Amino acid sequence: MVRTASKAIILKDGNLVAIKKEDEQGYYYILPGGGQEQGENLHENLRRECLEEIGVEVDIHELVFVRDYVGGNHGFDDNGFHQLDMMFLCTIKEGQPEPSAGTVPDDGQVGVEWLPVETLKDYRVYPITVRDEIMKLHAGEKPEKVYLGDVN
Repeated sequence: MVRTASKAIILKDGNLVAIKKEDEQGYYYILPGGGQEQGENLHENLRRECLEEIGVEVDIHELVFVRDYVGGNHGFDDNGFHQLDMMFLCTIKEGQPEPSAGTVPDDGQVGVEWLPVETLKDYRVYPITVRDEIMKLHAGEKPEKVYLGDVN
């Protein structure tokens, strides 16, 4: 079974909002968002996930990237996990506080940070492929492709 999820790409003043997590290799970062629940459309899903994980309401704009993640193809024994992520450009709604840990943080979440887009390659941001694409978006370049493939 394929799990569908929506993710937020929130850029402001040259920075990207990211959820900070930690593993045996140190800190790593993911985009806010997560799995779609039964009966929820992608926008409802993303609004809920952003409130839960980063404590802010967002305005959702265009869909910019789609990626598959098939865990077994990336060396993870995760019982056949397969997720399809839809990544949307978003902005934080006017009058909202700064993003911080929300009411229902992501599993393993240790914080929320603004990462400088110009140095995204210095951070473990997953999916890795999206770092270059976000840097291009920030520079005003149109993405070469929307579908990123099965990437980690």
